[in-house]
Amino acid sequence: MKVLIDTNIIIDGLQSRKGFLEDSGLVMLRSYEYNGFITASSMTDIFYLMNRFYHNKKKARDGLAELTKIFAIIDTTASDCLAALRSDISDYEDAVMYETVRREKIDVIVTRNKKDFKNTTIKVYTPVEFLREL
Repeated sequence: MKVLIDTNIIIDGLQSRKGFLEDSGLVMLRSYEYNGFITASSMTDIFYLMNRFYHNKKKARDGLAELTKIFAIIDTTASDCLAALRSDISDYEDAVMYETVRREKIDVIVTRNKKDFKNTTIKVYTPVEFLREL
C-alpha cells in the first residue's frame, strides 16, 4: 500500500506535539508495514518548522536525513500546481498535494486535516483511522 504522510503528521512526531504524538508517532514507527511517501514540498516545510522549533539548522537537517531513511520523496510538478488551481479543494497546498498523490497513484493520505479532502477519489485517514486499517 502506497501512503502519503502529510506534513502535519511528521511535525507532530518530530516535535512530540502533546495530544498528537502517540498516534502520529505510531504512524511513523509502523512505516515498515506500508510504502510511505512525503512530498518534496513537505521537505522544505518540515525543515523550516524544525529549524524554527530547534533554532538549530544542523538538527533540522539531521531530522530530514532520518526521514529519508523512512519515507520516499515524491516530486511535485508544474502540472500538479496548475491542476490544483482548478481544484475544488479550497486549501491550495492541500490541492497541490492531492494532485501530486493522484498522479503518483498513491493509495492513501494520512493527515489530521481530512475536511479539505471530502470530494476526492483517494482514501484519506486520520492517524487513528489509519492505524486501525493497518
